[in-house]
Amino acid sequence: MISTDAQEREEAVAALQVPDLTVVLPTYNERGNVAPMVEALRTALDGIAWEVIFVDDNSPDGTAAAARDIARKDPRVRVIRRVGRRGLSGACVEGMLASSAPFVAVMDADLQHDETLLPRMLAILKTGETDLVVASRKAEGGAMGEGLSTLRTWGSNLANGLAQKLLKVSLSDPMSGFFMLRRAVADELAPKLSSQGFKILLDIVATGGGKLRIRELPFVFRERRHGDSKLDTLVTLDYLGLLVSKYFGDLVSVRFLMFSLVGASGVLVHLLALRAALVALDLEFNVAQTLATFVAMTSNFLLNNRLTYRDRRLTGFGMLRGLLTFYAVCSVGVLANVGVASLIYDQQPVWWLAGTAGAAMGAVWNYAASSVLTWRKA
Repeated sequence: MISTDAQEREEAVAALQVPDLTVVLPTYNERGNVAPMVEALRTALDGIAWEVIFVDDNSPDGTAAAARDIARKDPRVRVIRRVGRRGLSGACVEGMLASSAPFVAVMDADLQHDETLLPRMLAILKTGETDLVVASRKAEGGAMGEGLSTLRTWGSNLANGLAQKLLKVSLSDPMSGFFMLRRAVADELAPKLSSQGFKILLDIVATGGGKLRIRELPFVFRERRHGDSKLDTLVTLDYLGLLVSKYFGDLVSVRFLMFSLVGASGVLVHLLALRAALVALDLEFNVAQTLATFVAMTSNFLLNNRLTYRDRRLTGFGMLRGLLTFYAVCSVGVLANVGVASLIYDQQPVWWLAGTAGAAMGAVWNYAASSVLTWRKA
């Protein structure tokens, strides 16, 4: 039995080595999993020079503080606390770029991923014949286990199928969040990766354009020990936005696609509200139209705040201020829409061309102005 003092001396000596491997753990409200996760890595990576970077999105439960408490005794543990920005993909990119090791692994901090695979993944990369090793729940021998509900398993299968068909991604499990790659690959691809979304692996593989040498290893997805899953139903829309963006070669940002998708939903909300105001409230059309407009703008604001700008999500009084600025931005957007449409129609009276140009102008204005005024970076 090794004494605590002896163990700390061993850890101090190990920490002086230049790490071969950096394990990046994006976190939000994972305080209860921090200590068990570090202990699991110590056991799994015994004999390997390693470091772990917790990239925490300013968790209110004190996740970063818990990691720092361990870092004071074990210098192999590092912490990046992100304030004013959120999102799993962005956290992963930031952690990979902060690595000083030639190899970087990304995995969840909730102990659902099998850390005992890490030495094998590292050994495969060190042969020089592979750029990316993916732990797959779909490879022969892998399984979803008890970590996903039936509904989430079905959704994961659907998402995998869409990625494979639309982006020609050959991975059996492109939705996996457990992988290891050469840091040089991360450095090269990072400027082209989206800071939004939850599926960083799909982004990496799609951005790699079929040039990455990939190997898959099976693993069984385990149950979460502490805390709650951060995935919600709106993540599906975010994922679809990433697919479309990559399908068209990143010509349009994922955020703008999300903003546009929310705007499209606002048309339906507007029509439903207008119908309700005319029939149920028996209002005059102009009054009903005005009410429906504000209902649609409010719906768009709430959805954008939760999805499109989830990394800059407004709360409390900031949410009220944001709603008022969003009203103002959209009001100017209507003027831009009508102005551009009228100008084009006067020059060339083609209704659909003028209408489309006006709508596009309004959408671009609303997106650009709300990014600066409503969801401005902290």
